Amino acid sequence: MSVNKVILVGNVGKDPEVRYLEKNVAVANFTLATTEKGYTLQNGTQIPDRTEWHNIVVWRGLAEVAEKYIRKGMQLYVEGKIQTRSWEKEGIKRYTTEIYADTIQMLGKKPETTEPLSTVTAPTEDVQAPPHAEDDLPF
Repeated sequence: MSVNKVILVGNVGKDPEVRYLEKNVAVANFTLATTEKGYTLQNGTQIPDRTEWHNIVVWRGLAEVAEKYIRKGMQLYVEGKIQTRSWEKEGIKRYTTEIYADTIQMLGKKPETTEPLSTVTAPTEDVQAPPHAEDDLPF
């Protein structure tokens, strides 16, 4: 048995970039920052805050929700799976690691909307992203 499950709580680093592929399939990409607070060791050495940046990818209906409601600076709960992919550019093999989100919950104060969209989960049939065989560049 194996499990590929990621849970993140962090702040959106940039507004989602949304593209529409064949058959009007939406895909959105944005970054999420998670920060581990710094601390002081017993000997007085200070360890600074450490911020990790995550590339978040959402598909279809969840991408459309991201386009409408997710903005830079918002605090989010993101649940999904981690995936690494590679491509070649100018003869150099490159890699990227992404979080394919299937659940997003908006945290913090409520957005200025009357629709209750604090938690959004991708429908089961939409969770699997299409293969990236036709892509030769990262999102």
